[in-house]
Amino acid sequence: MRYNRLGNSGLVVSELCLGTMTFGTAPSAFFQHDLDQAGSTALLKQALDAGVNFIDTANVYSAGQSEEYVGVALRNSGVARDQVVIATKGMGPMGEGPNDGGYSRYHMMNQIDASLERLQLDHVDLYQIHGWDPNTPMEEGLRAMEDIVRSGRARYIGVSNWAAWQIAKALGIAERRGWDKFVSNQALYAVTGRELERELVPMMQSEGLGLMVWSPLLGGLLSGKYDFDAEGDVSGEGRRAKIDFPKGDKGLAAKAVEVMRPMAQRHEVTVPAIALAWLLHQPVTTSVIVGAKRKEQLAQNLAATDIELSSEELAELDAIGRLDDEYPAWALKSQETRHGFRVSPRRDSGRKPS
Repeated sequence: MRYNRLGNSGLVVSELCLGTMTFGTAPSAFFQHDLDQAGSTALLKQALDAGVNFIDTANVYSAGQSEEYVGVALRNSGVARDQVVIATKGMGPMGEGPNDGGYSRYHMMNQIDASLERLQLDHVDLYQIHGWDPNTPMEEGLRAMEDIVRSGRARYIGVSNWAAWQIAKALGIAERRGWDKFVSNQALYAVTGRELERELVPMMQSEGLGLMVWSPLLGGLLSGKYDFDAEGDVSGEGRRAKIDFPKGDKGLAAKAVEVMRPMAQRHEVTVPAIALAWLLHQPVTTSVIVGAKRKEQLAQNLAATDIELSSEELAELDAIGRLDDEYPAWALKSQETRHGFRVSPRRDSGRKPS
């Protein structure tokens, strides 16, 4: 296991993060899972034993039960509190009332307290805004996050599922006000899900935000366990066969799986491990969130940390999901070239150092 600084902060996290969306059995409007407390505790301990020091959850996962299970699992694991980094998220709807969602001061101050109670903690290490709220002024949400940090209930703050311009605006507001800035962005990224490379990646690299990758297997499309028919429909067992989320190009995913199978055989790992390893080779990646329902699944995901993809393998995978430049990217590159400032972007063929 390697470890990276989370953005411009001094916080050091493992390159794989245990995602706990699968923890819980309660009915949920988000995703329905059936992993009980014993199974959740076993997976958390397995991750810790492998060197994972980063755990991510959210209030909306299993209607709060995921946080409850994480809290119990932490206590049962015997890990010292200062040896594990706990991240959770707030913003999503936690009820039917008009103030039961969003990042208003009212909602966020209530939700951090509720999350801490479920986690049985007096603080979380990273508290994240879990999406965009069109009804609340951005400054109100940022001030609420500042107060949460100042009160000691969170050490750092992050964001998830915002556009690049929204994050850049928030960073500017925080700097002007002297408030804590986001240190991380939790975003979708995968071998064949690379839209964030257009705007988010340049912004994160410019402003020093760490990237926490969610759905690195594109909702299972890159797991190798599904078959795709001519219409792009998925057949097989798993979440993707029940809920078609997140959005992804199924034809491109099928092509990527076909390319990754011989790579997996060469490295004596599974297809998902190759997909995760590709992400770990990307300079922008800080930590990849991996989830599981069984210990075998988690072990397969953890194996990604030991894979060193060759430059040829990286180039082959890069070619599959590479995006065409959209305006203004192609115009900017043209101008850079015309004025003699064009510098080829760094393409690391090896892993990032610790």
